[in-house]
Amino acid sequence: MTITTDHVIPFNRPHLTGDESELIAAALACRSLEGDGRYTSRATDLLTKMVGATSALLTTSCTHALEMSALLLDLEPGDEVVMPSFTFPSTANGYALRGAVPVFVDCRPDTLNMDERLLEDALTERTRAIVVVHYGGVACEMDAIMEIADRHDLPVVEDNSHGLGASYRGQQLGSLGVMATQSFHSTKNAHCGEGGALLFNGTDHLQRAELIREKGTNRRQFFRGEIDKYQWVDIGSSYLPSDLLAACLIAQLENFDAIQARRLQVWDIYQERLAGWAERNGVVQPTVPEECAHPAHLYYLLLPDLEHRHALMDHLAARGIRSAFHYMPLHSAPAGRRYGRTAPGGCPVTERVADQLLRLPVYTDLTDSDVERVLEAVTSFRVRA
Repeated sequence: MTITTDHVIPFNRPHLTGDESELIAAALACRSLEGDGRYTSRATDLLTKMVGATSALLTTSCTHALEMSALLLDLEPGDEVVMPSFTFPSTANGYALRGAVPVFVDCRPDTLNMDERLLEDALTERTRAIVVVHYGGVACEMDAIMEIADRHDLPVVEDNSHGLGASYRGQQLGSLGVMATQSFHSTKNAHCGEGGALLFNGTDHLQRAELIREKGTNRRQFFRGEIDKYQWVDIGSSYLPSDLLAACLIAQLENFDAIQARRLQVWDIYQERLAGWAERNGVVQPTVPEECAHPAHLYYLLLPDLEHRHALMDHLAARGIRSAFHYMPLHSAPAGRRYGRTAPGGCPVTERVADQLLRLPVYTDLTDSDVERVLEAVTSFRVRA
């Protein structure tokens, strides 16, 4: 039977704090339109302090921040970069664009992060870097990963697109690797519509990163009065966002605690109220290890199989609730097969969870009545024996 409702609960709704319009208007009034103006500086300071990084550069996207990290690592064709298969294509694209080979490692069945127990077997004499993705903002097992990286003298880059505000053993995600990338896409906890950042934990890469971000020129140094003219000095591209986007981001970062409070509340309600239903129906809820503090970026359920995942999505849609799934495994994607390779042992867990995973709506503007509707709809679904 089809159930209809006048109010559709979207899967995601970008939250606005109310301060965005004022800040953007102020940026317009002072003609602060291009990048690296006063609003870029203010947003960068907020972000750097929030993460505990040494420094940061705002970028036009997390994808572009990943591309910059590949340039900074001086990757050459044939070099290998180890990363999870269970991630968004941007994680691999940034390195494949430099001719490097993404090496795809399977994920853990609990946190869905790259399985650190498989990491060392994926390394070869061509390995130049390890890229970790903190899925859902739940940290990878960074102690083990950093120990392996140190032993093999490999840099670790954090794709922290999900993890702003999360921590591992009390240390903020984004401050653990030599570099970290951040996303401010409208689907993220803090956003400016489209945007990102590259963060640095140390001083080795910042100076060159400034050149790469400004089309390979030393323009930024010129405007700081450090040189008398600027010119093309390195390879690079236009990775610099407008000050208008930075103004929007300031509103989000300054109100981050309030944004997070509601997201965490919704996440906790799902986790508590769905526990009995999940156990009765053989459904797996998210795992958050004791040493991890998560940011409530997403909430997922692992259904027994693909058929039940589709059935629950249809069940929710009929009740006016939008849900989603991801990721399609990179190792078996057309581009993954063309540009990358799979680590020894394959990625069977990734393939399984990609068919099982369903995401529920989690966002700051989700009302109490919306949450109740989601809970009622989910718990009215039964997994067939």
